[in-house]
Amino acid sequence: MSTRHPVIAVTGSSGAGTSTVKTAVEHILLREHLKAAIVEGDSFHKFDRYQMREEVAKAHKAGRDLSHFGPEGNHFNKLETLFRNYSEAGTGKIRYYLHNEAEAAPYKQKPGTFTSWENLSDETDLLFYEGLHGGVVNGKVNIAQHVDLLVGVVPIVNLEWIQKIHRDTESRGYEPEAVTETILRRMYDYVHYIAPQFSRTDINFQRVPTVDTSNPFIARDIPTPDESFVVIRFRDPTKFDVDFPYLLAMLHDSFISRRNTIVVPGGKMGLAMELILSPIIDTMARKKRELERSARQKDY
Repeated sequence: MSTRHPVIAVTGSSGAGTSTVKTAVEHILLREHLKAAIVEGDSFHKFDRYQMREEVAKAHKAGRDLSHFGPEGNHFNKLETLFRNYSEAGTGKIRYYLHNEAEAAPYKQKPGTFTSWENLSDETDLLFYEGLHGGVVNGKVNIAQHVDLLVGVVPIVNLEWIQKIHRDTESRGYEPEAVTETILRRMYDYVHYIAPQFSRTDINFQRVPTVDTSNPFIARDIPTPDESFVVIRFRDPTKFDVDFPYLLAMLHDSFISRRNTIVVPGGKMGLAMELILSPIIDTMARKKRELERSARQKDY
């Protein structure tokens, strides 16, 4: 962990909704005039889109399951090295995963491939990671230990599956059966590498629908934000001096369910994220500036 070079990580499985937190953080960074090194978890996958298809087929023939959730499909060690190097010196190596034609065109590459590894060149105020593994601990690899603020986004599992099925069939053109097969193939890695992270997160945002999601594989639509609540759990409210009375006053119809948990209407999820994360990020920025000011005074 670092005061001078803080690391913020948002972790959640595919289709969980981590992009909502990313949007909230981007708004905060813009208001606070903070520059972040943005890191996407996809860029630390081990195989590109075409290699992954081949590796999954090989694993299937060998009676193994291979997924983007587990260590066989990712560079956990390189992600930990990035977090460690950034927290110590504000440096590190990154690359980009080119999701589509628009992203791939400037690099003259095919979509679904990676750019070359390169050093972080510009000076930044913090590192912001969004992906699957911001809080992974696996053997000698401990990514979580280098994170100053670890946020989890984890809808109840039926809702998560509904969101993934709809996204992959409507936006990516997959058949429902293929998406279901992917969910099943990832199950072992989900249980062993994704879910345990949510016991390490500083804050969890869990969307819970108020409509029937008993069979996610036949659901015709995704429950809307107004058809859900968001359960927000703080692992240690004193770490960030969480002001529960303020949150209750600002988030109409919210309530406390446990001493470290607040429940808010689903439609206020984005607002809740900004209200909670803004003072935390502001405190990080203030401490960073104070440390740098003190260091300059010592130089004189």
